[in-house]
Amino acid sequence: MPTCAAVSICRRNDLGIVKNSVSRTSRKAPNWRQAMSRYADFYRRSIEAPEAFWAEQAQLIDWQTPPQQILDAGNPPFVRWFAGGTTNLCHNAVDRHLAARGDQPALIAISTETGTERSYSFKELHAEVQRVAASLMELGVGKGDRVLIYMPMIPEAAFAMLACARLGAIHCVVFGGFASGSLASRIDDATPKVVVSADAGSRGGKVLAYKPLLDEAIRQSSHKPEAVLLADRGLAPMALTEGRDHLMAALVQKHRDAHVPCTWLDATDISYTIYTSGTTGRPKGVQRDTGGYAVALAASMKHIFDGRAGETYFSTSDIGWVVGHSYIVYGPLIAGMATLMYEGLPTQGMDRQPDGGIWWRLVEKYKVTVMFSAPTAVRVLKKQDAALLKKYDLSSLRALFLAGEPLDEPTARWISEGLGVPIIDNYWQTESGWPILTVANGVEQTRSKFGSPGVPMYGYKVKILHESTGEELSGANEKGVVVIEGPTPPGFMQTVWKDDERFVDTYWKTVPGKLVYSTFDWGIRDEDGYFYILGRTDDVINVAGHRLGTREIEEAISGHAKVAEVAVVGVADALKGQVAMAFVVPKDAAAASDEKTALLLEGEIMKQVADQLGALARPARVRFVSALPKTRSGKLLRRAIQAVCEERDPGDLTTIEDPGALQQIRQSLSA
Repeated sequence: MPTCAAVSICRRNDLGIVKNSVSRTSRKAPNWRQAMSRYADFYRRSIEAPEAFWAEQAQLIDWQTPPQQILDAGNPPFVRWFAGGTTNLCHNAVDRHLAARGDQPALIAISTETGTERSYSFKELHAEVQRVAASLMELGVGKGDRVLIYMPMIPEAAFAMLACARLGAIHCVVFGGFASGSLASRIDDATPKVVVSADAGSRGGKVLAYKPLLDEAIRQSSHKPEAVLLADRGLAPMALTEGRDHLMAALVQKHRDAHVPCTWLDATDISYTIYTSGTTGRPKGVQRDTGGYAVALAASMKHIFDGRAGETYFSTSDIGWVVGHSYIVYGPLIAGMATLMYEGLPTQGMDRQPDGGIWWRLVEKYKVTVMFSAPTAVRVLKKQDAALLKKYDLSSLRALFLAGEPLDEPTARWISEGLGVPIIDNYWQTESGWPILTVANGVEQTRSKFGSPGVPMYGYKVKILHESTGEELSGANEKGVVVIEGPTPPGFMQTVWKDDERFVDTYWKTVPGKLVYSTFDWGIRDEDGYFYILGRTDDVINVAGHRLGTREIEEAISGHAKVAEVAVVGVADALKGQVAMAFVVPKDAAAASDEKTALLLEGEIMKQVADQLGALARPARVRFVSALPKTRSGKLLRRAIQAVCEERDPGDLTTIEDPGALQQIRQSLSA
C-alpha cells in the first residue's frame, strides 16, 4: 500500500505538523489532472486506482503524522481510510488558517429571531473554541469521551463542536426541535459525560425553552451525564441543578486566555456520531471517522462546491442534521472560507418583520459565492414576490445547491430563472456524509438536468439492482434499488455506533446474494447516465429535508390509551416534499363516527407525538377507521395506503384480507 510519504503528499514544518507540499494560495493541479479534460476520467481513476486517487486528495488537509496505509478494505463491508495517519478536524478547520488569513471572517452568526449579527475572524474563532475546550476539560472531558450537544443555531454550538474535535472527544449533536423522549433515547445510547445546551431556541418569534426539555430527558434516561454546560441567551428562565449545571459564560470567562493544543487522532478514530431514523423505533447512531471525513470534505469543497479560500459559504441547514456538520461547520472552514450560520425563517427580516428577501440581502452583504439550501425552503420563497430575487446584487453567487428531498422541475426552473445562476441538485444521506450524486463543476463544468440530482461522484460505485433478484439493471430507465458497492469512499459512515451487526444487517444484506450498501431508494438512470430518485423502499419519510421513521411515529401514537392500531405513511406534499399521515383504529368505535370525539382524540394524539418526538414528527392529519388494510398473513399494506393517499393506483391487491379496509381509507380522506 502506498504511504503518504511514498506519494509525496506531505512535509513537516518546524512545529511537527505535516503540511501540503504545495501552497494553498497557488496550488497547482497534480500532473495526472493536467491530462484530464473530462469528469469521466477523474471518476474512472477514483474507482480503478482508489489508493493513488485518495492519497492525492489527502494533500488538501494537514497531517501531524503521514498515513501508513491509504486503504484497508480487508474486512468488508468495513473500510479503514488513511490508517496510521494522525490529524485533527479542528486544526484543519481553524488553526491551519491562522497564519494566512487569521484576520479574515471565519464564522458569521446571524439570527433574525434576536436581531443579532456577529462575525468572528479565524483568530477570534480560535480563541472562542479554546475557551469552550478548556471549559469542557474542567468538566472532565477528554479524548474518546462523548459530549451531547442540544442547541439552537447560535455560535456557541459551533464552538462546542469544534472544541470537542480539538479535544478528541466524540460529539453527538441532537436537533434542537426534538422533544424529551427522543432526546432521552439518544442520551442513553450516546452515554455522554457532558451535555451542552442553552436556555432556549426561537423560530418565527416563538421561544422554545430547551432547559425543561433537557431536564425531563435526563430524568427519563437511564444514563445520567456528569455535567450540563448551558448558554444563557436570556430568552427563557432556567432552573439550575446544583453540582450538575454550569453556565457557559462563567466558565468561558474563567478560561478567557486558555491555550488548549489539538489532540492528534488516528485517521480511523471516531469524530462524531449523529442519529438518523430507521425502520424500527430505535434511531441509528451513524459513526464517522476523523481523517477520511476531513479529506472527503476538503475534496468535496474543491471538486463539487468549487469553494475557494477567503470567500463566503452559506448553508441554510441546522447543525442537528448532517448538512450542518459537513457544510455549515467543517467543510467551509477546512476550505478556508467564511461560513454563514443562520437562525430564523427564510421570510423574516432582522427586525422580525416579514422579509422574503432576507437570504438574498445576506448574499449581497457578505458576497456569498456558494449557497446550499433545501427544495422546501425554495418552495416557501416561491410564494413571495419574485421581484425580491432581482432586488439585490447577487453577482458574487456562483451556484445554489439544493438537497434534502427530491427537487421538482417547476421549483428548479423558478429559482434558476430568478437567480440566473446554476441550480445544482445533489443527493446524499446522513450515512454518506457528502454527496453521492450531483455534478462536479470543480472538475469539469457539467450541465444539470432538472429532476435529476446528477451522476455518481468520485469514489462511489453506484448501481441499480433488481429488488428481488439482485440483478444489475444497466439499461436506461429501468427501475430498481439504488445501491453502492464497497469499498465505500472516505467520509462514509464507519458503522452504527456500538452495533456493527446492525450496520451489516441493516445496510448491506437487503439485496439477495449481494453484499452492497442499500440507499433504500428507488431510482432509474437515463441514457446519459443521470440518476433520478423515485422514493423510498422502506418506511422512512422525508419531511422538509428531515428524515423521520414512520415506526417511531407509530410507536408514539400506539402509546395513547385510546388507540388500538395505527399505520403511518409518508404522503407527497407540494411544499414539504412529504408529510406524515396517520390512520388509527380507536379502541372505542365511536371515535371513528362522532366528529366531535374524533377531533378531540386527533388533538390528543398529535400532542402526544409532539411531546415525545417533537413538532417535526407530528402527523399532518390523523384519520380514524375501523380496520387497517392487511394481507392475509397480517402484513400491513403501507404502499397501498400511500398510493390511495396520493390518488395513485394501489397496484396488486390479490393478497389483501379485507378490501373494505382500503375503501375506508379512501372515504376517510374525502370526509
